[in-house]
Amino acid sequence: MRTILISGANSGIGLNIAHKELKAGNRISIGLRDLESVKGSVIDPNNWTNEKILLNKYDALDKFSAKKWVENTVSKFGGFDTLINCSGVLSKVPFLYKDGDEEEILNTFNINFLAIWHLCRISWKHLSQSNNGRIIVLVSMSGKRSKGDLAAYSSSKFALMSLCQTMKNKGWEENIRVTAICPSWVNTKMAEKISSIEKSKMTQPGDIAEICSTILKLPMQSVPFEIALNCNYEI
Repeated sequence: MRTILISGANSGIGLNIAHKELKAGNRISIGLRDLESVKGSVIDPNNWTNEKILLNKYDALDKFSAKKWVENTVSKFGGFDTLINCSGVLSKVPFLYKDGDEEEILNTFNINFLAIWHLCRISWKHLSQSNNGRIIVLVSMSGKRSKGDLAAYSSSKFALMSLCQTMKNKGWEENIRVTAICPSWVNTKMAEKISSIEKSKMTQPGDIAEICSTILKLPMQSVPFEIALNCNYEI
């Protein structure tokens, strides 16, 4: 049985991962800006035993809330061995940004990169002590290549991919394995804002939940670092 911290679990990919891991018998600790956002959903705590799920107030821009989340999880479950980062924000700020766009650019980096770095950093000791630690980060294909002119978003994801590579290096001898999942179009609310691909032809959130489930079952010597997913052909 694993004890898993999951960010961004109020919808989409994170919600599907949380539900699948609950059904698998694992314990999950979820960080949410709005604790009411999962009410009536498949991970509504009212539908699960108190020993299996913990909701925590978490804002990616509030370092104190991240610290409290980790502390609450350790207090309730005695520790944890897995961190899955699904939170993120879309930005359409282009390379030739307008004066005044700097705030959105910084906000994009703070949420998509620095907040994840901070959460991984303060979780590191607990993940290492588990002797079978896992970090899974939903990076995006935009962290591997840049298409179009989403400069702020893609740059934040390239930075995140670099962080994953560094964590892989550091974690190798510290009982932590890191996996960066890099999908292109996923059928989520974010994709609706920028893609014209039919929803049925996109990667589905449940597909990524299945991939995460497999990763968590693999032995330390067989955990993949990078998983790239394309729902459409790219040159």
